[in-house]
Amino acid sequence: MMNFRRLLRVSALFLAAAIAMQSSAIAQEAMEHKPTPASTSLTITGLDGKTLTLTPADLKGMPHKTISVYNEHAKVNETYSGVVLADLLAKAGAPQGEKVRGKLFLIYLVAAGTDGYRVLYSLAETDPANHVGDVIVADTLNGQPITTDGAFKLVSTEEKRPARWVRSLTSITLKSAE
Repeated sequence: MMNFRRLLRVSALFLAAAIAMQSSAIAQEAMEHKPTPASTSLTITGLDGKTLTLTPADLKGMPHKTISVYNEHAKVNETYSGVVLADLLAKAGAPQGEKVRGKLFLIYLVAAGTDGYRVLYSLAETDPANHVGDVIVADTLNGQPITTDGAFKLVSTEEKRPARWVRSLTSITLKSAE
């Protein structure tokens, strides 16, 4: 009887270890990015339905801002360069600065990647007149064109972790909560 109990305890320990190893592997897999189709254009849709489609060459020809951020996922400091999102939204007819008041604070945007990942920002979070952080559509990382994350990547300096960054960014759609 004593050997049977001992065998049960040892079996239970092995089972617990196997479950822990499997859980660790699943957690690691969730942290790793799976390859996604690369973005080759970015479509911005305004509140009125007007669309603006940009290619990498279009973005490259616009004024850029460089930001430095800590990427919590990769555990490294990174330097991105790209176009300020507010500048792109203005081209799609989005209100900015002092014009954003009252009901206009109900405007938000949904940014999507080619893998279907989507995030939400309020319009005010993307407007330098209303928010201290920078949100850019980056096309370079550490001085090199972004290639592993598609042509475009949405990056924000105000995020403690890059959960609202969007790699392989393909669309940004303005909407109203009203």
